[in-house]
Amino acid sequence: MHRAICPGSFDPIHNGHVEVVARAAALFDEVVVAVSTNPHKRYRFDHEQRLALAEESLAGITGVVVEPMGGGLLADYAAQRGAVALVKGLRSGEDYAYEVPMATMNRDLTRVETVFLPGDPRFLHLSSTLVKEVQGLGGDVSGFVPEPVLRALRG
Repeated sequence: MHRAICPGSFDPIHNGHVEVVARAAALFDEVVVAVSTNPHKRYRFDHEQRLALAEESLAGITGVVVEPMGGGLLADYAAQRGAVALVKGLRSGEDYAYEVPMATMNRDLTRVETVFLPGDPRFLHLSSTLVKEVQGLGGDVSGFVPEPVLRALRG
């Protein structure tokens, strides 16, 4: 079985994330969406909410499992889960420049490869931070997030 990991904090998961996960699911037998927590970040949704929103938002995609990543290195988590690849969506050259050193380190640590998928042009402007900011200022984000996230943001 070829398993891939799509890691992220997903605070919240948005349509750009969903699109990359769906494409990864077409390439791998199983895609584990690993929801992480960075102690240096301030979150809108707690860990349990982010897991639940990701599960509900990705429920219609075959071969996708959502689970907590836990602490520690992503490369170690991927090795423990038997993953052959990490999948990262790229929106821009800046994303690529940021991700390449991490991809190289992960490969050096545990031999896990990173697969970069260019984001769909419809979603290149999306980030979880921007979604939260626009929604917090009264903007309509309904075209940018799955319905479960929209309900939670409005809730």
